[in-house]
Amino acid sequence: MGPSSSSSSSPKWSCKACTFLNPYNNPSCQRVNLCLSPASPMGPSSSSSSSPKWSCKACTFLNPYNNPSCQVCGTRCLSNLKDLDDATEHDSSVGSVFFPLRPCNKRKAIDHHDSSERVNLKLKLSQKATDITGDEDTDSGKDFSSFKILSYNVWFREDLELHKRMKAIGDLVQLHSPDLICFQEVTPNIYDIFKQSTWWGVYRCSVSSEMAYSRPYFCMLLSKLPVKSFSNKPFSNSIMGRELCIADVEAASGKSLVVATSHLESPCPAPPKWDQMYSKERVVQANEAINLLKKQPNVVFGGDMNWDDKHDGPYPLQDGWIDAWSQLRPNENGWTYDTKSNQMLTGNRTLQKRLDRFICHFHDFKIASVDMVGMEAIPGVLYNKEKKVRKEVKQLVLPVLPSDHYGLLLTISSK
Repeated sequence: MGPSSSSSSSPKWSCKACTFLNPYNNPSCQRVNLCLSPASPMGPSSSSSSSPKWSCKACTFLNPYNNPSCQVCGTRCLSNLKDLDDATEHDSSVGSVFFPLRPCNKRKAIDHHDSSERVNLKLKLSQKATDITGDEDTDSGKDFSSFKILSYNVWFREDLELHKRMKAIGDLVQLHSPDLICFQEVTPNIYDIFKQSTWWGVYRCSVSSEMAYSRPYFCMLLSKLPVKSFSNKPFSNSIMGRELCIADVEAASGKSLVVATSHLESPCPAPPKWDQMYSKERVVQANEAINLLKKQPNVVFGGDMNWDDKHDGPYPLQDGWIDAWSQLRPNENGWTYDTKSNQMLTGNRTLQKRLDRFICHFHDFKIASVDMVGMEAIPGVLYNKEKKVRKEVKQLVLPVLPSDHYGLLLTISSK
């Protein structure tokens, strides 16, 4: 369990090896005993600094250097180019999309023409008279006939512009002002960053500091609405520690609304086996979640389902349940993981999947809209990525987006 100093308002410095925020007067990092050289107090963290960790080629989790296999998914360490050569000879639909990204030491603008989403984001944020603080009543005057719910896999990759990526996600939170948030792949460091953000104070969080420091990554729920209860239900078959996180909140006119999130079992195709897709496990978990939630009159279940319609089959919707994207936008693919449109993933094998979804069951509400967010690169932020083509290693300079996934924003309204 880590220290709970993140809640303090005292100055902090960010460890260059693991990015943990330490108290100003700490000479070395509290969380990682391998961090021998502390960063300059209050200085910016450097994503290009070397750290005694290796990145899992299957799930990208950063493991201690002496771990022979990934502590999250069990994949063995791929430590040389021969392993990468072997990896690239297999099915082009899997595998290399999870290969690690490398930080860039160049800083130049990638685009002088802001896209419409970035322009809207800048304009709307600039129009705010004050920052969101815990003392503000952000629900004052709110139309309680509709609610916004954001789901986002924030990506636990901590060595690639972590603070700038989380700041970009925070900007989207401030822009759209969701009433409830479903986050996946939150690490203790990401939790610390969010907790110190100006928008944090208006939300009630399902994860305490004690819980946050006890796990490598996790899901969490945030709510502006009054919360009756938070609860977690571990899946019976998960080898990755996956669970269903549930918030029972008070919605319009005292109506009950249950919002749940999860990160269903991840496909991890990697040597020595290439069949570690965990499709059967995901199907069982999807059914288990629906069975746990179906007794509630109003339910939104959103998150990273890791769903692959080709291999997993149709999502197991029971009577009365609907897939928000399929319902409102049946002619659009809805790919939230897209190695073609997400330029940060350029160089990976083609993979376009609707991994993230909102599954709903309503008695008193209806779906008003569902949209993707976080589809634009962070202005002026780049990174270097190596791509091995045949026997030649090429250096790609690519933009950085808030995450490797796009987020989903759901709006529901009273019937």
